[in-house]
Amino acid sequence: MLEKKPNTNFDRKVLQKSSGTDNSSAPVDKVALSPLALEVAAKFRNESISPALFTGLMRIWEFAVVFLCGIGMYFAYVGIVEDHLFEYLIANILAAAFYVTFAQFSSGYRPSVLRKPFRFLGRLIICWIGVFSTLAVLAFLLKISAVYSRVWFTGFVIAGLLALMLSRILAAKLMRTLARTGRMERRAVIVGGGQNAEDLILALNKQPDNDIRICGIFDDRGDRRSPPIVAGYPKLGNISELIEFARVARIDMLIVSLPISAEERVLTLMQKLWVLPVDIRLSAHAANMRLQPRAYSYIGSVPMLDILDKPINDWDAIAKRLFDIVFSLFGIVLFSPVMLATALAIKLDSKGPVIFKQKRHGFNNEVINVWKFRSMYSDQCDPTARQAVTKNDSRVTRVGRFIRKTSIDELPQFFNSLTGSLSLVGPRPHAVSANSNNMLYNDVVDGYFARHKVKPGVTGWAQINGWRGEIDKPEKIVMRTEYDLNYIENWSLWFDLKILFLTPVRLLNTENAY
Repeated sequence: MLEKKPNTNFDRKVLQKSSGTDNSSAPVDKVALSPLALEVAAKFRNESISPALFTGLMRIWEFAVVFLCGIGMYFAYVGIVEDHLFEYLIANILAAAFYVTFAQFSSGYRPSVLRKPFRFLGRLIICWIGVFSTLAVLAFLLKISAVYSRVWFTGFVIAGLLALMLSRILAAKLMRTLARTGRMERRAVIVGGGQNAEDLILALNKQPDNDIRICGIFDDRGDRRSPPIVAGYPKLGNISELIEFARVARIDMLIVSLPISAEERVLTLMQKLWVLPVDIRLSAHAANMRLQPRAYSYIGSVPMLDILDKPINDWDAIAKRLFDIVFSLFGIVLFSPVMLATALAIKLDSKGPVIFKQKRHGFNNEVINVWKFRSMYSDQCDPTARQAVTKNDSRVTRVGRFIRKTSIDELPQFFNSLTGSLSLVGPRPHAVSANSNNMLYNDVVDGYFARHKVKPGVTGWAQINGWRGEIDKPEKIVMRTEYDLNYIENWSLWFDLKILFLTPVRLLNTENAY
């Protein structure tokens, strides 16, 4: 299991080259993967459930199990006694909270413990005894022990223990099923081949209860220096192909097997790989230099240096998704009269559909359909955005001019956010062929595709800071990208809330909106 330690991430500005014309961090043209790489990538197209997420859900589940056992015993034996209902309710909540806390401190939620419920049954029993010992002491000290039924207390102890044992058995069975089907694992790619990679793979495979699934090896070196098969795993391509592979397969982690001393080569790799939404670790397994133990993260006992972490991951991703659903529904209800009026106005003003669908870059550079109210004449719409809309553009309808200035044309994207192709807040998605002075944005800005490490948004940090509208100068897309990367690095739900509530105020400035 990967144990988190203090982050030693490289500074993004070190990885991002200062040159605005060198685009080594992302290929301009789509790289063709080998048949073997495509075959392997096809096995990992579906999302996996991280062990951290599973154990978090297990904590919530067992809290509910304990609470419901206590409530069930209360209604079965005591019944509804209004005088003491509150005391019983508090006791049940405390029992659930104490159990989860004791299990946490005794490492009861480690995947290795959850996989073997009978081996660690004694640990569960000790935690459960500790719960009721603590409750008994509290009741005695507060002089309220007479309030509680001894039958309820005994029944709760027995029923709760049986329920928790059953819960652990079912959890272990579910974990085995998920692992067997490849749904619960940390999918890793080894960067760099040869002897270093072989030593690393052998060390990882020796770890008990290892949740790392090695998907393959990528290396720029030829077969003489980097064999096509290392420790039974194939070399699937070079680093440029790895970037494309990670956009096809659902990869969680890149492990760089190069020596720590090879600073220049490691930095060159990072300047290419940092745009991907994955954890990047540098193996310290064979390093002669040893840092303090807290400087490393660990896969089992194999030390790693944290280079970059995947942004908005696990519980943060769940919280952000719930945020999107709640506020998208609120926005749809709030603005439904405006959207109905706009749809009617568009229909009366010009022929054609009310909704305009445009292909844009989404999370991890995937192509998504983004919905807008149509603001151009239907025969002059530009789905590829090769020709940017300019001031007094003749392609824009009368209604379109107004809804573009006020950003009403973006309101259908609440439905994009609700269905999950967009987030409410994030880097604004650009059309796949959007350009500035006939240069694609990824040609203008080094590291442009790092914007796609998170899901794009209906509104964003760049937009509320004035970087919206026409991109007629390279500096504008540079500044948008800089604000987007700043958002990704500093994300929080409070930050999202701030951006969301500032959006209507800042959009009153329509200077650059055509």
